Amino acid sequence: MTSKFHTLKIKDIRPETDDCVSIAFEIPTADMPEFVYKPGQYLSFKVIVDGEEIRRSYSLCSAPHEDEWRIAVKQIENGLFSKFSKTLKVNDLIEVMPPMGNFTIDLDPKNAKEYVLVAAGSGITPVMSLAKEILKTEPNSNVTLFYGNKGAQSVIFREQLEVLKNKYIRNFRFAHIFSRENLGIDIQKGRIDALKFNNLWDAFIGDEKVDEVFVCGPEQMILDIKDVSLRRGVADKGVHFELFGTTIVHEKTEELKDVHSQVRVIIDDDEFEFTIDSPEQNVLDAGIEAGADLPYSCKGGVCCTCKAKILEGAATMDVNYALTEEEVANGYILTCQSHPTTEKLVVSFDE
Repeated sequence: MTSKFHTLKIKDIRPETDDCVSIAFEIPTADMPEFVYKPGQYLSFKVIVDGEEIRRSYSLCSAPHEDEWRIAVKQIENGLFSKFSKTLKVNDLIEVMPPMGNFTIDLDPKNAKEYVLVAAGSGITPVMSLAKEILKTEPNSNVTLFYGNKGAQSVIFREQLEVLKNKYIRNFRFAHIFSRENLGIDIQKGRIDALKFNNLWDAFIGDEKVDEVFVCGPEQMILDIKDVSLRRGVADKGVHFELFGTTIVHEKTEELKDVHSQVRVIIDDDEFEFTIDSPEQNVLDAGIEAGADLPYSCKGGVCCTCKAKILEGAATMDVNYALTEEEVANGYILTCQSHPTTEKLVVSFDE
């Protein structure tokens, strides 16, 4: 795992909707091996806005077979990076970290799977990458996409979706669901919640066995989709989600105990040592305060940019929206959410 930022040149900028642009980057030949990606993964960016360093992660909407690295940035109220993105021009340089993320799957041309993809708003970006790559790589698999928006003007990649539908007419079906616009069909009106998803499943999927469900959007929608999918017979490991943010307050699973911990962080073969005395202080912030240039983006447990592996000792996480159960079992943590529970803790960002 690399934690280094690379300076990339902007290759292309194009409008997708009135409030969304997609940005493609030129990857130098020397950096190409590090920028190989899987569908559904994201890039992390570091920019200076009004003298302040900000970091954000944006999913790749391009698919690996397209030989392109493109993200989509939607304007949001008071969004520092989205506001900054309006000033970007072709040939501008920007600091970018190589692709990462678990919202993906290994594909095989021999597969004959049923995929259900669900997205809301800008959540379409990683889902678009997945749809294109699945349809290209697995000709015997089928993809069903449900895409929620306020109305037709909010639909990102509308023309691309039509192209996919026409190109893969036997393998791809999708439905728009609008919350503020009426298409004349009740099932396509409203928000994608548990009841709506149940109805969509009955109408579009029926009794077909679904192998994989990918959902990207608000947290409550994700919880609803997962609940319905599990009740419909999808295996727990077959439900994948990507969360852009969370508004639901989660209680900590356990009270943090006072601990004086000696922490050693390994990154890019360098080592940093520091102590953590407060049970409220996390490994990432303490390491940065100690002078280590540690990778991070959201600081909310949503992305996995700050992922590291425990080599010695133990730690507890407040929340985890990014790591798989297997990664946690193998000792990986989100350092932005982790607090030492032993007197000595050694973590590596290089594993």
